[in-house]
Amino acid sequence: MSKERTRTGKPRQSEGVRAFKRGLDVLQEVNRSGGIRAGDVARALDLPRPTVYRLLETLEELGYVARSASDDRFRVTRLALSLGDGYDPGVVICQAAAPYLAELSKTLVWPVDLSTYENAAMVVQETTHSRSPLSIDRGMIGKRLPMLRTSAGRAYLAACPARERDLIISHLRRIDEADDRPFLDQGRLDQMIAETQARGYAIRSEGEYNPKTASIAVPIVRNDAVYGCISIIWIRSALGIEEAVKQFAAQLQETARAIPVEV
Repeated sequence: MSKERTRTGKPRQSEGVRAFKRGLDVLQEVNRSGGIRAGDVARALDLPRPTVYRLLETLEELGYVARSASDDRFRVTRLALSLGDGYDPGVVICQAAAPYLAELSKTLVWPVDLSTYENAAMVVQETTHSRSPLSIDRGMIGKRLPMLRTSAGRAYLAACPARERDLIISHLRRIDEADDRPFLDQGRLDQMIAETQARGYAIRSEGEYNPKTASIAVPIVRNDAVYGCISIIWIRSALGIEEAVKQFAAQLQETARAIPVEV
């Protein structure tokens, strides 16, 4: 029996082949985005939302994507990564930390972020901003945070090995952003690193980066490697730094220790 053909003479794709191609397109879009909602996938690929939802559910059942525990975004899993380069630390720590951030958000009403280091900045990989009634900035996924003017960046710099820290600082000096210059003063930088290491957490409380907010961050460290940082952000006028430390620091540190990281 001859196959049904299109007007150009090419064999017509079966419904199964078309569905398979759509599934691959959806997986590729999720991978490209780094984290995306089903509706955004549908718009990007010009596919009906019900179709995209079905395909994402199938990919999730097969283990190739996972829905965030703290928002509705889908991300590729380590199984999907094994089809390519096989390892993306941002994806790995995001999958491991997301349930812990969701649990943390039940007791800490202020928004919590998970960020990882990437090319002279901390990049937000996971967040509870969308679920926090006190958030003033909900579009945080993928946002790049400066190393010297945020608690996440400071926590990372204080916790990473000295050689890595020196390389990052050298990179920041070459970039030479005007807002970073006061914080690159060697004496001020050394003091920040020493104080952060002594405390075990980093703070941003003087209006740096965002004058309306303050934050505390703790690193996720295993065998001297920093996998990311957990930060909590609040409105400065609502809470002083001393009270914030009492309320948040221990819980953030406990969560950072509990996150299962493969080493």
